[in-house]
Amino acid sequence: RPWRQRWAHVAVMASLPVGLLVVDELTPPDIRLGPLMVAAPPLAAAFCSPGGVLIVTAVMFPCVILSGRANGQLGTPNFPVQLATILLICLAALAASGVRQRRERQLARSRSAVEVLQHTLLRPPPTRIGPLDLACLYLTADEESSVGGDLYAATVARGRVRILLGDAQGKGLAALGTAGQVLGSFRRASRHHARVEDLVAEVEDDLREELRAAAAEAGPGAADDGFVTAVFLDLPADGGGPVRLANLGHPPPLLLDAGGVTALDPAVATPPLGLGDLAGPRPAADAFGLPPGATLLLYTDGVIEARNRAGEFYPLADRLRQWLALSPAALLEAVHGDLRHHVGARLADDVAMVAIRRTAPPGAAG
Repeated sequence: RPWRQRWAHVAVMASLPVGLLVVDELTPPDIRLGPLMVAAPPLAAAFCSPGGVLIVTAVMFPCVILSGRANGQLGTPNFPVQLATILLICLAALAASGVRQRRERQLARSRSAVEVLQHTLLRPPPTRIGPLDLACLYLTADEESSVGGDLYAATVARGRVRILLGDAQGKGLAALGTAGQVLGSFRRASRHHARVEDLVAEVEDDLREELRAAAAEAGPGAADDGFVTAVFLDLPADGGGPVRLANLGHPPPLLLDAGGVTALDPAVATPPLGLGDLAGPRPAADAFGLPPGATLLLYTDGVIEARNRAGEFYPLADRLRQWLALSPAALLEAVHGDLRHHVGARLADDVAMVAIRRTAPPGAAG
């Protein structure tokens, strides 16, 4: 617990001058360890609160005096100067501890505000919509700020379930702003359009307009070249009919069924969102079947580009073959643990995953 950890730090720092005093008492007078005791308060300032630094200082001063008496320095003219110097060092350590604690609180408030903003944008989808089971996972490479550019959303409108997963260019608050723009446009367009192609076109137009406006506000010469790779999924809410998928420069989703793992590559390559003004086809959607019991996994490139210490990429498709029967939530948990084990350290890029499974109708197993 945090309070136990804080008191453990204080106990360790306070034991330093006590231990030095014991050693000093057992060694000859020409070996003087008293000056080393002054290191305890500055070390405590790095780990303890100002109150902890005061406790360490209160323990250290008697140890310094006893050490001076053991070494015959207590009555020397220089000993009061040493005490004054130690006092100044302790006051500086106390002030440093206060500054550190204040900045830690400011950082905690900033992180909390950013997390609230991000959680507001990335509203967790329901775990079940009709015959569909859903689960999502979001991990940021910047663990200190919990800010990333990956995004996902799910809506239900016009008898259709629409799911978006994407990766905004860049990092930090700039990428989070782009992600927020795309998510808001996606949720709004989902209510207006029956065809996923029209939905994608509106999201593309909104993002291009936003990028142009941002470039105009930035002044002459500012670029409006931001983009978002994305996958748009359109499923019947009642579980019947084909599933339509629009892929805009994103890693292909993976279909998990009894036959194994299949990558759903787009028939025609389409540029990412924000680059629709480039020469190329208009957003198109491919149709495919999602049989009962099958799972569709959407993911960002942070998963497949994660490297281990040997520089090997994470083999997502190969690892998924051992988890074909898992539920969406259990599947993401398994991938998460295996990915962490593969990397062996902090992630180099953000990771977002969404798993969708069409449940088998009652009695289908028999």
